[in-house]
Amino acid sequence: MPFTNEPITVIDQTYDGSNKLDAFADTNALLELCGTYQRPFIHFWTTALPTLILGINDRHLPRLNQALQSLVANKYDYFLRNSGGLAVISDLGILNISLFIPQETVIYTVDDAYEIIKGLISMCFPQLDIASYEIEHSYCPGKYDLSVNGQKIAGIAQRRTHDAIVLMLYLSVSGDQDHRSDVVTDFYNAGDAYSQTDWKFPVVDKTTMTTIQQLGMPTVTLKDVENKFLASVSKEGISLDLTGYQELLASDEYLLQQKKQLRKMQLRNEQLPRI
Repeated sequence: MPFTNEPITVIDQTYDGSNKLDAFADTNALLELCGTYQRPFIHFWTTALPTLILGINDRHLPRLNQALQSLVANKYDYFLRNSGGLAVISDLGILNISLFIPQETVIYTVDDAYEIIKGLISMCFPQLDIASYEIEHSYCPGKYDLSVNGQKIAGIAQRRTHDAIVLMLYLSVSGDQDHRSDVVTDFYNAGDAYSQTDWKFPVVDKTTMTTIQQLGMPTVTLKDVENKFLASVSKEGISLDLTGYQELLASDEYLLQQKKQLRKMQLRNEQLPRI
């Protein structure tokens, strides 16, 4: 049974340094509209600049100021999101996929919802044996990490309102995954993460993470993965709306909600130390 009977509107965006907070303002706005109008969405996005996206727990690093300085030294941008506990990285080799599912008639459990997006990613790469369990020494480890042969390729988080779910997945498609891991390691070391016991921060082992390109698909691109994901959705019997996003993003309802959510993101990020 498909997870929605409505056409799913597809949105594709790249954020630069000047509008990086829009990434999660858009996510939050789409989640509200998904619930209000029972309208499903797929939001593909990435960042033009290498960016470390802090989780809410990262605010508790003993030396957060120094941790952020390490990012600047590594030529990384950064911001604080409002979901997930720990840092992840976004750049032009990483595809972020947010899947918005209405819940008016069918209520999915947390695990059932995770299985939906895991199934779609598995359909994208039938040649890979994709498992879901926590990869302990990856960055931002979680119960539904997606991995191949013990190496993580994706992490998933979810947020819920009363009438909707968003499943947020990042997929490492290409690029230097070892360097990404080094940047996160530097971040936590500079932040003195392991000097305290109130909060658990990962000790990152770069050998626990890899990319789709490194798994035998050296020429695959983010656009290739987007097309594979949409094909997987279509195979589930769900129709795609590839043009409705233009009207949606220009609508008064969306612009009002996005403005509201962006202000929340701005206030959240004003809590970070100035570097």
